[in-house]
Amino acid sequence: MIDIKLIRENPDFVKERLKTRDESYLKLIDKLLEIDEERRKIIKEMESLRAERNEKSKLFPILKKEGKDTTEIQQRVKQIGEIIKNLEDKLQEIENEFNNILYYIPNLPAPDVPVGKDENDNVEIRRWGEPRKFNFEPLSHYEIGEKLGILDFERGAKLSGSRFTVMFKEAARLERALINFMLDVHTKQHGYTEVWTPALVKPEILFGTGQLPKFKDDLYKVEDEDLYLIPTAEVTLTNLHADEILSEEDLPKYYTAYTPCFRKEAGSHGKDVKGILRQHQFDKVELVKIVKPEDSYNELEKLVNEAEKILQLLEIPYRVVLLCTGDMGFSAAKTYDIEVWIPSQNRYREISSCSNTEDFQARRAKIRYKDKDGKNHYVHTLNGSGLAVGRTLIAIMENYQKPDGTFEIPKVLKDYL
Repeated sequence: MIDIKLIRENPDFVKERLKTRDESYLKLIDKLLEIDEERRKIIKEMESLRAERNEKSKLFPILKKEGKDTTEIQQRVKQIGEIIKNLEDKLQEIENEFNNILYYIPNLPAPDVPVGKDENDNVEIRRWGEPRKFNFEPLSHYEIGEKLGILDFERGAKLSGSRFTVMFKEAARLERALINFMLDVHTKQHGYTEVWTPALVKPEILFGTGQLPKFKDDLYKVEDEDLYLIPTAEVTLTNLHADEILSEEDLPKYYTAYTPCFRKEAGSHGKDVKGILRQHQFDKVELVKIVKPEDSYNELEKLVNEAEKILQLLEIPYRVVLLCTGDMGFSAAKTYDIEVWIPSQNRYREISSCSNTEDFQARRAKIRYKDKDGKNHYVHTLNGSGLAVGRTLIAIMENYQKPDGTFEIPKVLKDYL
């Protein structure tokens, strides 16, 4: 979340940055400042009353020892207690209203993020590889998968409903191979520590990375338990150090994990209905960095390069785009998307989103580090897919397809099969 001190001291700057996302946030800032002013007045009044009560409580035994009447003091102390209790109840209501606004305000876009409304205003940074020219009409991954009997959408729907798929034989083996390949590259070549984490988490963990409360409708919750299925390993990897103070020498920390991911895909009705591009359950290898603030933007560039490396080794064309303010995620200050070439759609589609959240998540999750002078600071957190496994499978099936409806396996994966 945004530092309330920054909002108080420089509201015009905060409004200017948030306006590039959506002008509706300006009213929220005004309302937040209004509530904050009332909140601070109540706190100040309570502090004054507590000080008065303490003074009178100290005076009470002195007067009693001197044999003087203490009725008035006793009545005032009792009255102060009642006033403070009423103020505490009022403060709790105001705090709830204050938090309900603050928790819904997104991160401030970095100054070099292009201003825009949606994906049409994103800026292409670079391309790698040339899209293959086919001498036949390329099939979609779902056509290839159904013809080979390796992707079964009907059985997926029978088991779980729409946007679930069963994989057989080569597809299942390739999914597993890709997971191992990605983890090997990131641990052996990029210096990440592999982690295995639970797929179920407490609500405060999802709050830490920004999924709750705003994106509750996109999460799967366990009935009768206060646990949610994770939408990404960003949630668990970032929160490994929630409520901790790290030492400066411990930074940076690089974590990678394979997890299944679960999303309701609320609001995606009618989008990418066919195939496995947009599923309720999918596999992903995630990359998370926890770093000092002064290093975070260099680390973001490295993170993008590390995710790109997977596609380079697989020899699949892609491009990198810088997201505009209106297309960025809630917690992000700056985001690059890596988009892989999908021949059947004749376009690039997102396969990884790499973001610097600066201290936005760290404030929510209370992740800090102590510098050499003993002062505590919030870390910066970064995350990115390294990569989405199912979408990588799509890219292989389509880019490596052959005229007979089969597809080749990239050289780099042959030892994994």
